[in-house]
Amino acid sequence: MWKTFLVVFGLIVAILLGIFLIKGPQFAPPPLFVMPPESVSSGVAEEMVWENSVSAVGTLRASQGVMLSAEVSGTISEIHFESGQSVIKGDLLFELDTSAERAQLESAVASAELAEVNLKRTEELRASRSVAQSELDTSEARYKEAIAALSQIQAQLEKKVIRAPFSGRLGIRQIDLGEYINPGAPVVSLQSVDPIFVDFSLPQQQLSEVKSGYEFRLTVDTYKTKTFDGRVKVVDSELNLTNRMFRVRGVLSNEDGTLVPGMFANVDVLQPDSTAVVAVPGTAVYYQAFGNTVFVIRDSDDGMIVEQRFVKLGRTKGDLVSIVEGVAAGEEIVTAGAFKLSNGRSIVVNNSSPLPVSLNPTPDDA
Repeated sequence: MWKTFLVVFGLIVAILLGIFLIKGPQFAPPPLFVMPPESVSSGVAEEMVWENSVSAVGTLRASQGVMLSAEVSGTISEIHFESGQSVIKGDLLFELDTSAERAQLESAVASAELAEVNLKRTEELRASRSVAQSELDTSEARYKEAIAALSQIQAQLEKKVIRAPFSGRLGIRQIDLGEYINPGAPVVSLQSVDPIFVDFSLPQQQLSEVKSGYEFRLTVDTYKTKTFDGRVKVVDSELNLTNRMFRVRGVLSNEDGTLVPGMFANVDVLQPDSTAVVAVPGTAVYYQAFGNTVFVIRDSDDGMIVEQRFVKLGRTKGDLVSIVEGVAAGEEIVTAGAFKLSNGRSIVVNNSSPLPVSLNPTPDDA
């Protein structure tokens, strides 16, 4: 009986031992999981010297501009210009019908000549005391009246001949030959665009940062790669009481007529001093509600890792942002892929497709 028991017990132990040897490894704790390195792009925090500037959006205006019209009513008899034509001061532009005035002018000339003859005759008679002084006075008055009537008709004729008041470029003609126009009816726009003005407004806090003579750079979205230089001409002497902003007018050359009145323009008024900054691409900054951070790349025994640092940001210029505190010039930082990282994470740098960075970006879809 004992022998049978021992045999059965031995079999049971052998079975359990076999199960343990076979199944035991399956219950062992798994090896620790190590996150694979993240692929990121990197760059170097650069020390730069940035021009200090004041930015605004302005409107281009002609240095001289007017909508030409006639002072008197009449029928268009002659048109001496084409739409878009460049003219010089004094050029004849259009004429109104003057047939009635010319007939009146001939009558007025005849009356003036007769009055002059009568005046001379009366003066001779008065010299010989053949007529009274009153008759001489009457002749003088009639002569002056005739000359005044003649001058009035000549002035009326001059008002029916319209000339360019200054040199410039004409707009689109708004009249046709034979059309009857009333006084003040628009005929054509005349704009003098060289030089050209740009008007813009700034808040009162920046009043001390803009002075007459300061240089500025101007860009328009029509010519994305072109920059125009000019100078501040005048700063308004008062502020707008509604929004507490002041107006500034700048002037710049426009010899080729590239700039057109009415265009919107971005204006950067340059300050006389510059500022040294530590700049990084804007994509390197991880913007968060509790603070902005930058990932600085460090070497470790296991390869490259990142150190997450809180930073204090300065002003932005183009694709770059200045770092006031937190990163030193020359440190390597993550410029793309920061959203995937955490402090101490291992990384692999891949700069095969770097993002373009510029102080004056000109994107195609801007």
